[in-house]
Amino acid sequence: MTGPWLGAVADDLTGACDLADAVSEAGGSAVVVVGQPTAPPPASDCVVVALKSRTAPRELALAESLAAARWLLGAGCTTLYQKYCSTFDSTDEGNIGPVADALVDLLGGADPVAVGTPATPRVGRTVYQGHLFVGRRLLSESPLRDHPLTPMRDPDLVRVLSRQAGGGVALVDRATVTAGPAAVTVALEAARRDGARHVIVDALTDGDLDTLAEALLAMPGRPLVGGAAGLGAALARVSGTAARRSPGDGGAVAARAVPVVPPGRQLILSGSCSARTREQVDGFPGPRVTLSPVDLDTTSPGAVDAVVAAVARAYRDTTGPVLVTSSADPEQVAASEARLGPGRAAALLEAATARIARRAVDTLGVRRLLVAGGETSGAVVRALDLGTLRVGPAAGPGLPWMVPEGGPALALLLKSGNFGDPDLFTTAWRHCP
Repeated sequence: MTGPWLGAVADDLTGACDLADAVSEAGGSAVVVVGQPTAPPPASDCVVVALKSRTAPRELALAESLAAARWLLGAGCTTLYQKYCSTFDSTDEGNIGPVADALVDLLGGADPVAVGTPATPRVGRTVYQGHLFVGRRLLSESPLRDHPLTPMRDPDLVRVLSRQAGGGVALVDRATVTAGPAAVTVALEAARRDGARHVIVDALTDGDLDTLAEALLAMPGRPLVGGAAGLGAALARVSGTAARRSPGDGGAVAARAVPVVPPGRQLILSGSCSARTREQVDGFPGPRVTLSPVDLDTTSPGAVDAVVAAVARAYRDTTGPVLVTSSADPEQVAASEARLGPGRAAALLEAATARIARRAVDTLGVRRLLVAGGETSGAVVRALDLGTLRVGPAAGPGLPWMVPEGGPALALLLKSGNFGDPDLFTTAWRHCP
């Protein structure tokens, strides 16, 4: 059995699925392992360990990331990848920089260095002169500037990373990238000799990412590679992953090969408060049930029972999906936080949504779930006690349907809040396995 060559430590679940989808799109097979792995990795080209470390306390994020990295390296992964968000979601305290420092130390070697970029052109994320763009706008001018957990007000990634990480931060600009892989390798080696511990690289196109990937794979030593789904896909393309052996001759399983999921009901659970998810909620034409943190805090313990009962009633009148939503605009989120205290509203909603998911699967015949929001997705997957997820068909870039391996017969689309077309809640089901 062929072991994975690419091992990724992801700071949230939806980002892990995004990376696995990108590798699959490049022709490789990929699995997502939820939480700290214990068993040997399944046959696959790429294994992504999905943690909940993006906004976790620093020491917890470091401990979990190091444990996952050691497991991946022990499984034979030759390239270690730090997966973070394509919008570099973090605060000035981290956790992207501190985790990168810890993983660089783990890899060791002479003059260890972390090299990466969040650029993912297929979803409109690009980096130029070290500045991150979301579509045509700087990150600081996009809706991400008001993210409730990681407001991104500075688009200069060199500056942001310098506030988080130890050691110098250098930039390889696009003029160097367009000169080819050899020029990038020379620039990376020069930055390392000059004492840089972290290097951000410009990229505007997938071709730029392929150039960087070729340079990284040829680089002496073993650098830590970091980024979003874009660079991970480039590594898969450049490495020749698409020429893998077939399942019949003992190699990794084929890309997007998933277990069969029996027929069942469809449920949408929306916890993201991003502008795109709110647009998707507003455009959904089917029945919906609203989940309020204030109600969860002030009503009887039967609040979740009432929501499940409302969902059951909705299924009597529709054969399509039902939406349970707690998505709210920034003003509503702020009001809930002010009333309930910092973090309590989010905690109540995550716990309730997870219980609703469990009940829907156990008692309402739900077999297909679309979950919006990274924290919400993590809570749902933990409630369903899912371990390893294989990548199935995609409903759009970074939006793969995932099917558990060796677990309950379910299909899940675990959506980052900012991803997907406005009509995703209606159209995603066409691609469901």
